[in-house]
Amino acid sequence: MYFDRTHISDNQLLGFYKALLYPRLVEEKMLLLLRQGKISKWFSGIGQEAIAVGATLALDEDEWILPLHRNLGVFTTRQMPLQQLFHQWQGSPLGYSKGRERSFHFGSTAHHIFGMISHLGPQLSVADGIALAAQLKNLDKVVLAFTGEGGTSEGEFHEALNVAAVWGLPVIFLIENNGYGLSTPVAEQYRCEQLVQRAAGYGMRGMRINGNNILEVYHAVREAKRHTLQERQPVLIEAMTFRMRGHEEASGTKYVPPALLEEWAKQDPILHFEKFLQFLNLADDSIRESLKQEIDHDIQAVLHETVHTFNLDEEPLDVYAPAPAPIAPTGAVSEKRFINAIADALHQAMDLHPDLILMGQDIAEYGGAFKITEGLVGLYGKERVRNTPLCESAIVGAGLGLSVMGYRSMVEMQFADFVTCGFNQIVNNLAKIHYRWGQHANVVIRLPAGAGVGAGPFHSQSNEAWFTHTPGLKVVYPATPEDAKGLLLAALADPNPVLYFEHKALYRSISGPVPDAPYTIEIGKAKVVQDGDDVSIITYGAGVHWALEYAHQHPELSIYILDLRSLQPLDFNAIHQAVVATGKVLVLHEATLTGGFGGEIAAWIGEHCFKQLDAPVMRCASLDTPVPFAAELEANFLAKSRLHERVQTLLEY
Repeated sequence: MYFDRTHISDNQLLGFYKALLYPRLVEEKMLLLLRQGKISKWFSGIGQEAIAVGATLALDEDEWILPLHRNLGVFTTRQMPLQQLFHQWQGSPLGYSKGRERSFHFGSTAHHIFGMISHLGPQLSVADGIALAAQLKNLDKVVLAFTGEGGTSEGEFHEALNVAAVWGLPVIFLIENNGYGLSTPVAEQYRCEQLVQRAAGYGMRGMRINGNNILEVYHAVREAKRHTLQERQPVLIEAMTFRMRGHEEASGTKYVPPALLEEWAKQDPILHFEKFLQFLNLADDSIRESLKQEIDHDIQAVLHETVHTFNLDEEPLDVYAPAPAPIAPTGAVSEKRFINAIADALHQAMDLHPDLILMGQDIAEYGGAFKITEGLVGLYGKERVRNTPLCESAIVGAGLGLSVMGYRSMVEMQFADFVTCGFNQIVNNLAKIHYRWGQHANVVIRLPAGAGVGAGPFHSQSNEAWFTHTPGLKVVYPATPEDAKGLLLAALADPNPVLYFEHKALYRSISGPVPDAPYTIEIGKAKVVQDGDDVSIITYGAGVHWALEYAHQHPELSIYILDLRSLQPLDFNAIHQAVVATGKVLVLHEATLTGGFGGEIAAWIGEHCFKQLDAPVMRCASLDTPVPFAAELEANFLAKSRLHERVQTLLEY
């Protein structure tokens, strides 16, 4: 194995050796503790240390790295305190994730390390967002994101590389090609001869290196950094290595031919580097043994079992980051359509938050599918109002990456239906990240939703219930122009991820008074639309207008109407008051009946307000079918067509 020590001093070489040896000795100790039952799980990086260590040494300490399971060398080279790492591996409340996450599923802002999730691919898109923020700040910094050869089969890999290339982002994508994805060999993972060949398809530079040679890794990452900063072009590196142990220890390696293990054992990165240092007369047996004893002493000094005493009351409190206090409306009021209220909120938010970035398909010069962002690019420029490729998942991930760097973002889905393409990022990355390791996710996702406009089954869904089930997300669904503006401004000021549903049928059909100055409406607070004594209708979105229209058509009835406005968090006090007001409750929503959010409301009322009920809680929802296209079929599908029947049934009790 040839080692190129160009521009590397003797002291640096010895430092490289210690950095390479450290994670190996730590891991050997962890494997012993695993067998003793003192830690519960381990993902081994033995034989691959040169990639994590060499790449980390090649970067500045304030350049972000997004590691995966087998990158212990990233954590140790960034000098994260071993004692706290050990607490993390024990599942202790003193670990980086307070016992909430597994061995390497955590991050540390202080060390510029972003924590992985098990789905692997989303890391790459987050790197895009961090790199975009560095570019916007005019920082000469790169971002390094790891993936395995198996992860290159995921759609997120291709989306992230495409976005980075199109936007010219300073990202180094590093593939650790270690031969197997769990037990699946590379021959069953891809058909190209080399994964680095994929770089050309995205218009970026590609490099293929020996991942077991620490100096080759170091020089490659240094060169990739130089290239990406000078050429404004990302780089793809394929580092060839091998996984000497199971995917995780319980998996074993029985599926690996013994001859292959023997072949790669001879290429151990530490043994080869030791021979190189010995050749240079820099590290004889005594020096190496002394260094190993020093490291072993460091490890032993922090290894002790902890008593796992958790603060269980803290768990629900850590799901969300604290939100700012609401800003009351002041000054003049103007009549605005629903769509103009949303546009007004975006315009004012861009002034209020210079760190706000808008992203979405066709939102710049074209103004978006519904023209809500029209004119903003002329006022704030293409850096802040960004057209995106058709890469919903990558753009949501980029939004999270921006948040890591102190930015906030708005991602516009052309239609709420298209959010399925970004589902993984939303429910597994955005939603959980504050609970996992305290990282904010200042991302608002705007979702033009709902039927009634003849758009058919792929442009008309009310899919809010997909997200109300996921702790960590906030979900709002305004019904009036005033609430549309106030809730959007609140969402954009919130450090938590917010899904903002806006009903397309309300865009140009509903008008109302809206304060001209900026204001926010507290997320999680419902609004009583009108009082009543006969029956209570609890609803949101278009359902509010259906209820008002029905009340107007039936003046003989005294109808209490509660507009939830926010579905997560939910205003249980307001729901309780609505039950008490009449004793008869109808939950109305546009989404289909089965699994609709109304079921959750009805269940809560039945459990907590049973004594105040004079009749069973009833639901009025749309049919359990996809949303049809033809006007007559669509009208029959919608809950509105059954509202009178459900109210009358309820009143008969």
